[in-house]
Amino acid sequence: MDPRGIILFTTVGRPYYGFDVFSVDLHSIVSSSSLKERCLRDGVSINFNGQYVDDEETIVYISERTGSSRIYLNRPGILKPEVLPFAQGSLFHDRPVVKNARLYFVSAHEQPDKPFKSWSAVYSCELDTNDVVRLTPYGDVDYSPAVSRSGQLIAVASYGSRPWSDEFHKLKTDIVIFRESDPSTRILVCRGGGWPTWSGDSTIFFHRKADDGWWSIFRLDLPENFENSEFPITPCRVTPPGVHTFTPAVTHDGKLIAVATRRRDTSFRHIEIFDLQAEKFHPVTALLNPRYHHYNPFVSPESLFLGYHRFRGESTQGESRIPYFEQVSSPIKELQMLRLDGLFPTYSPTGEFIAINHDFDGSKRWNVLKGRTCFYNSWSPREKNVIYTSIGPIFQSANTTVRVARITFDTSNLNDQTEEISAVVKILTREDTGNNAFPSCSPDGNFIVFRSGRSGYKNLYTVDAVNGELDSGSIRPLTKGPWIDTMPSWFSIYLIGPDGSDLRRVLLAGAEGSDEVNRERINHVCFSPDSEWLLFTANIGGVTAEPVSMPNHFQPYGELHIARLDGSGLRRLTWNGYENATPAWGRTEIDIGGLSLGRDTVGDKLTGQFAEPLWISCDI
Repeated sequence: MDPRGIILFTTVGRPYYGFDVFSVDLHSIVSSSSLKERCLRDGVSINFNGQYVDDEETIVYISERTGSSRIYLNRPGILKPEVLPFAQGSLFHDRPVVKNARLYFVSAHEQPDKPFKSWSAVYSCELDTNDVVRLTPYGDVDYSPAVSRSGQLIAVASYGSRPWSDEFHKLKTDIVIFRESDPSTRILVCRGGGWPTWSGDSTIFFHRKADDGWWSIFRLDLPENFENSEFPITPCRVTPPGVHTFTPAVTHDGKLIAVATRRRDTSFRHIEIFDLQAEKFHPVTALLNPRYHHYNPFVSPESLFLGYHRFRGESTQGESRIPYFEQVSSPIKELQMLRLDGLFPTYSPTGEFIAINHDFDGSKRWNVLKGRTCFYNSWSPREKNVIYTSIGPIFQSANTTVRVARITFDTSNLNDQTEEISAVVKILTREDTGNNAFPSCSPDGNFIVFRSGRSGYKNLYTVDAVNGELDSGSIRPLTKGPWIDTMPSWFSIYLIGPDGSDLRRVLLAGAEGSDEVNRERINHVCFSPDSEWLLFTANIGGVTAEPVSMPNHFQPYGELHIARLDGSGLRRLTWNGYENATPAWGRTEIDIGGLSLGRDTVGDKLTGQFAEPLWISCDI
């Protein structure tokens, strides 16, 4: 029987994107004329990773307006988008390209032959049919397809059949090409590179992190009879050190490259034009929106227009508020999924309320504790007015002072006129015991399990849920050793008895002692309401899209999964390039229609406050 209920979770940065697709005249940039930016979309959900279909500003792009990423087409002057063919059963589509009435795209709906491989592969279909054909050989992984000017050749960033090796700052992909008519015959033309783009049918530009630490654009010229030539070959670097350049798009004559850049004098990503002959950059978006991030440029077929996506801002129409909840498509019919604007959700015993960190709204929000840094919440399953939390800085060392607290409050006075409710905060751990965090309450409400750095390492302990260790409460160590045990649920991905006995690991990716199981990186574990299933984030499915092309995600491989307590029944729930995290699984099925999900009617103001990848540094 499939699991039931509703899962709440957060996605790092995603609620704040507000992406829309924009366009400028390319000739205005190189002629230093005044720039005028046009929004090509309607401001619904997020719209990104566009490509021009023609030189009339018809575009194909990705939108998440239906709860998953789908492919749409928009024609000039027509507001309503056309839904293009898609892979049946797929909840992830990316990087669409239309050439010669044929659609090419990435999908992640077919499970690979082994764990720690991405599900991403390249597919195509004719625009007037839904007959989707896989172009990537089974067992291989491809990202970021680019189609040559004639439509005969396709370039991809590919892992081939190699497994993912846990990296994401710089994916170890190669540039591979094949003919549209014969996708099984593939040629690895260059080792190390991503995000290819064609100039004509014989030149490929792509990005790569150079040996000096700067992301740069490289050029690869194919020999005339390339299928009979020696490969791989060494490419030529075309953009200089001192500026990061990513995600290239080349003009049809091969003279100009549109790139996204990061420079030392700004923390914002911008779109610039690099003149290959003059070896000179021309700023674009820094002149228009200096304090917005801009991503993934694209150029029209005859190089009349330059496009990109960014936070839509206040100067365009569209959604301007962050929804309290956002429905996300689920692969399991009886299991609803909602992305929320907040972290560490926990249900009250009746499922009537949710406690959360960060600015969060449900149908109504109340502030329980203000003015103190808090993270991770656990609602007592026996007391509807008690929440456990961590007070202090997050992601710190074992000896940093963080304390577990019990918060008691009165729910009887909750109404629409009340903004704050009084609460009593009781500290349960001593100040001199280091980093105590991530409390989880036992099913009977008598104990909490938490992570503590009191031994010099982050191990697990239990303590009385009312008295703590300050009021003569006994504290019991569950684990002890020079490692990190963290984010416990009362039962965890390691199962252990409340007295510290019967410790065992839940094996997911392989047999005990295998290379696969030792690569597992599992976080944010919680139980289903009936305690039959585990819900968690995992790295088992690798990386779904090129992380350098997106805003910051600490763990872009963090997709939600479920499994039974013995590790069987493993199923993936999310597919995207984001980090999904801190889920909670509730028994009550929420009436979606009653959750104030109306577009742009409730929620905090959308301001585009998300970060660039923190691992991209200009201090080189």
